[in-house]
Order: sequence, then structure tokens, then C-alpha cells
Amino acid sequence: MENFSYFNPTRIVFGKGSIARLPELIPSTARILLTCGGGSIKRNGVYDQIKAALKDRAVLEFSGIEPNPQFATCMKAVEIVKAEKIDFLLAAGGGSVLDGTKFIAAAARFGGTDPWDILTGASVTDAVPMGAVLTLPATGSESNGTAVISNSQLNEKLFFGSELTYPKFSILDPEVTFTLPAGQTANGIVDAFVHVMEQYMTFAVNAPLQERQSEAILTTLIEEGPKVLENPNDYNARANIMWCACQALNGLIACGVPQDWASHMIGHELTALYGIDHAQSLAIVLPGVLKHQVESKRDRLLQCGQRVFGMRTKRPESVIRKIESFFLSLGVKTRLKDYNIPARAAKIVAQRLAARGMRLGEKQDIDADAISAILKMRR
Repeated sequence: MENFSYFNPTRIVFGKGSIARLPELIPSTARILLTCGGGSIKRNGVYDQIKAALKDRAVLEFSGIEPNPQFATCMKAVEIVKAEKIDFLLAAGGGSVLDGTKFIAAAARFGGTDPWDILTGASVTDAVPMGAVLTLPATGSESNGTAVISNSQLNEKLFFGSELTYPKFSILDPEVTFTLPAGQTANGIVDAFVHVMEQYMTFAVNAPLQERQSEAILTTLIEEGPKVLENPNDYNARANIMWCACQALNGLIACGVPQDWASHMIGHELTALYGIDHAQSLAIVLPGVLKHQVESKRDRLLQCGQRVFGMRTKRPESVIRKIESFFLSLGVKTRLKDYNIPARAAKIVAQRLAARGMRLGEKQDIDADAISAILKMRR
């Protein structure tokens, strides 16, 4: 097992009715900015629950944070934070709202000239404290310090991470996910599944606990995904998926093991250039990465086939097909042509990543030619 340092300060408040606990979680004197997306929290009742819980508090609101949150939108919120002397942010929504709010928290106290520099390597030395009410389990953003921000003017989608941008708390109430459209539910399952794969589908370093933790999350997603799509009001299935998504990216299964993240880096480029959902990009790219790296990942693929899918096979390619079939069974398509992405995307994405000097994969052996080859497979 490799050396590691594990840190996670986020308090998870899980279960039905837990939004009512907001008053005990936010300092009583705080000036709060409630951040949200396009209005779903008003349709699913989350907004009313938050307003009721914080009826005696000073709460301002900022809405309109997009899927794949935009730098320009977040900067509008930064102006409000500064002008209104906001000292606590409350994000209500899915991973995009949480990611955008993390950036707002860091940018509002950034000492440099251009807050976009946070996405290109500038250190975060201070941030406004924040909490979260999660409405879409997928990204795991509720229990980590990482955020992904898009800039349409630059055609970029980049990430940053800081210990200062972990939520102080995250409320996870499975009941608020009952009204999610089937497509968003499926995307969330795929997102969580691929998060696990990026930390698990590498090579052995004698870390059997982390391997089995990863396999437990994958198996649970496979079992619970069809249940929740068949019955959206299945509380237990919703709860299990919500907890899986949180566990998939809270840092625990990453402890002491090699990590890949090639699918995410390539997928971010597809989203930045062609506007597809994050989970859709992952469903396209992951099977290609696995096929391209099939020899180096052979042992782990066969282990996954046996332990996760119950397969008795010595052909890793059949495990890759099984993974892709799982995505398709959820209704998430897995080919570039399914989203009208042109063949030239392979070259464009490879060039963009190469221009940043990026070599991907757990062994840093996925170069521009490999990226191009992976995407050509996915037409």
C-alpha cells in the first residue's frame, strides 16, 4: 500500500427530514447566501424546507448556477458576497451547484488579480465557509474539496481542490431525490460508478480493504440502479444510491492506491467542446480507456468481472462489454455518434490535452496518440 494522508472534515447529516437541522449547523449570526440552479429546489420542496428552517436568519439568494457551472455566473455571486458581507454560503442542488459554490467561496477571498487563476494552479489561502443540501447524488462534491468549473469564453473545463473548500456539513435527504427525472438519476449512477472505477481499475498494491470497499460500492450501484428507475419513490434504493455516490469520492477508497482519472480528463474536454453531460462523457470514454489499457488492467478487470458482476471469464474484453451494457441498461448512451460529436473530436481533444503537457492514466502512459486512439474507438 502506498503512503497516504486522509482528511475529511465534512459532517454528513443523512436521512428524511434532515433539512430541518439547518439552524443547528449554521452559526446563528451568519449572513447567508443561498445558491442554487435553475429552480428545481422550488419544484421539489427543498426551497420551502430551507426557508422554513432559516426563517429567523439573514438569507440572500443567488440562482442560475448552470450544469457545468460557468466562471462568469459564479463571479456574479462573488460580487454579491463581497457587497453584502456574506460570511456563509449554503449550496442547494446537485454537484454543479456545489462545485460553483466552492469556487465562489474561494474566489470571494482570493488575493490575486484574476480568480480564474484558481483553476490554473493558484493557491487557495482563504474561503468563505459553506454547507450543502444535496438534491442529486452523483459527483460526491458534498464531501470533498474539489470543484470543476467551465469557462465558455475559453472553451475550458478545469478543476481545483483545497482543504478550505470542503463543505462544513452536507445534508443528504433521499426523499428530495424522488422527483428527479430518470435521465438525471441514471447520470448520477454512472457518475458515481466511474468515480469508483478511476480509483479501483488500476493495479494491485496490496490494499485489499480499499479494493473490497470499491467493489461494494460498484455492486450496490448495479443492484440499486434498476430499482430506483423502476420505482422513483423507493426510499431505500434512493438512500443507498445517495450514500454510494458520497462514498465514491470522499477520498476513502483512494487511500494508498494508484488512481487513473484519464476518463475524467478526456471527458471534461468533450463537455467543454460539445456540451454533453458529464456522466454521458464518462460513459463514452471509460470503455475506450479500458479497451486501450486492457493489458495493463487485465488482472483488475478479471477481478471486477468475478467479484462485481459474478462472471467466470478469462477474457477482460467481456468485462468491458459488461460495464458498457450496464450504462446502456440505465439509458445512458456510450458512443460519440449518439451525441452527434464529430470524428475530428479525437484529434482536437488529444491536441488540447497535449498542449497542457498532460499524460494520463495511473502510469502516465496515455499520451496524445493514445487519447486520439481511445476516442476513435468510441465513434
